[in-house]
Amino acid sequence: MLQPQYLSGRLLLAMPGMGDERFDHAVIAMCVHDEHGALGIGIGSPREGVTLHGLLNDIGIDPGVAPDVPIMHGGPVETGRGFVLHSLDWGGTASVAVAPMCALSASMDVLRAIAEGRGPSQWLVALGYAGWGAGQLEGEMRGHGWYAAQGRREILFDTPVAARWAATWRAEGIDPSHLVSQTGRA
Repeated sequence: MLQPQYLSGRLLLAMPGMGDERFDHAVIAMCVHDEHGALGIGIGSPREGVTLHGLLNDIGIDPGVAPDVPIMHGGPVETGRGFVLHSLDWGGTASVAVAPMCALSASMDVLRAIAEGRGPSQWLVALGYAGWGAGQLEGEMRGHGWYAAQGRREILFDTPVAARWAATWRAEGIDPSHLVSQTGRA
């Protein structure tokens, strides 16, 4: 019997023409995937009109030394819930390792640490997440909706947001200009 292949720690790339416009050119950092389902954080597009300083002010944290960077659109589920993907040099009580790529924290502690300059050396903040029930992601993978790329810290933290989808394909040895959807758009 084949063992299931779980995708925690990988980057999920939306295939051209997958049929769900919410995920057009999506890059999702897969944080949890097991027999019960999957949870990933979108890292491929900023949330319109939301920056870190605004978010911190809204939740009562002084932005302090934190740069005012865009917040990522993490996904269509619980769009008001915040998540921080960060380097492994910081860990709070509720941090979850997403090996080999990063850690995931959803507590206010990491946001306070970032604002105070004592947080992780690399991080990004997202609102919302992408979630799948048991077996749902596997079905979408069989339907050629997603490609599971290697999890690469440099894509997550060092690649400009708009370039993450194409850069991940290139890191996999695939020229994204050769990926053509039914609409003719790569």
